[in-house]
Amino acid sequence: MAVATNPLDKTDEQRAICDMVRQFADEQILPNAEHFDHEDSFPEDIVEQMKELGLFGVTIPEEYGGMGLDLTTYVMIVEELSRGWISISGVINTHFIGSYLLMKYGTDAQRHKYLPRMATGEIRAAFSLSEPELGSDVQAIKTSATKVDDGAYEINGQKMWVTNGLRSGLVFVLVKTDPNADPRHKGFTCFIAEKEPGVSENTGAYAGLTVPPQIKKMGYKGVESTELVFDGYKCPAENILGGEQAGLNAGFAQMMDALEVGRANVAARGVGLAQRALELAVRYSQERKTFGKPIAQHQAIQFKLADMATQVEAARLLTIKAARLKDAGERSDMEAGMAKLFASEAARFCAEECLRIHGGYGYSKEYEIERIYRDAPLLLIGEGTSEIQKMVIGKKLLQRYKI
Repeated sequence: MAVATNPLDKTDEQRAICDMVRQFADEQILPNAEHFDHEDSFPEDIVEQMKELGLFGVTIPEEYGGMGLDLTTYVMIVEELSRGWISISGVINTHFIGSYLLMKYGTDAQRHKYLPRMATGEIRAAFSLSEPELGSDVQAIKTSATKVDDGAYEINGQKMWVTNGLRSGLVFVLVKTDPNADPRHKGFTCFIAEKEPGVSENTGAYAGLTVPPQIKKMGYKGVESTELVFDGYKCPAENILGGEQAGLNAGFAQMMDALEVGRANVAARGVGLAQRALELAVRYSQERKTFGKPIAQHQAIQFKLADMATQVEAARLLTIKAARLKDAGERSDMEAGMAKLFASEAARFCAEECLRIHGGYGYSKEYEIERIYRDAPLLLIGEGTSEIQKMVIGKKLLQRYKI
């Protein structure tokens, strides 16, 4: 059951695509999400259907085999997928960031080499910043790359929390290349690290890259989150994002730009999860009876529904605004931070309120809200915590309105 929401100003194309993805979520994702979540197993069949629908190439230009759509349309699609199950949107999230980096910063050779296969989902991308001791201080990265005699770069170090870390064929990884850089952020480079999809210990040309067993998580199951261990991994200079001349020591700015679109993406996931929690709450409150009437007729429940619906709508508007600014070529770092902050907190709030409305049944695995309640906290952390978003927003406010 879908709750009617403001359609905003969707084009006919956006409306058709969103309707298609919503039908896909209703028919293929929602009926199967509980199974894959319980087993913590990768939804291979669903992902294959996503390939057929072209969802891995939504923003990739048509010349490379993609749909060539904008970020605004993409976040609408992500909302619909996340309404079904946020793990499904996670399969394309880092892939999307990788394609964004290639389209904006990659050389012609890099784009022609990777984008056509990324558009079809033949190869998938991962995105790697975090490290075991890193936290929110990205500039504290220890993983390093050093140029060796054959002109390649040898990468050594350990990365953490890599979504699609095992099944990806490419990892856009930020490493330190100039330990003496001042300021620190000018000493980092983004490498396009190739690997064999699905292989824990790479050999041959990809030797030196190991993927340990996936991290066990409270929620966000089905899609793997892994460590990556680089131990003598050789990456050719041509795989520096943008080429060695333009890309060496330019990776920090590239990755921060990518996080802007990534935060709009996470915000859309929050909207989708919150929307689903609202739908479940509205339905259950009309089915469940206490004191001789549906609980929806109790004012206390109506207040909860009102708060949930208002937060969903506000989160959606913030997310669309951030995406549209980026599409217009404007900086949207503050707006993306606002969208990510509000939408992730709205997802947590709506998940908890929906669980409260379900009462004891909400704590049971027989009800969908139990899974949603476990998935929601991820959004508070991914692509920067709520506290980091507030720091970004505060700094940008002072920059824009300096007196």
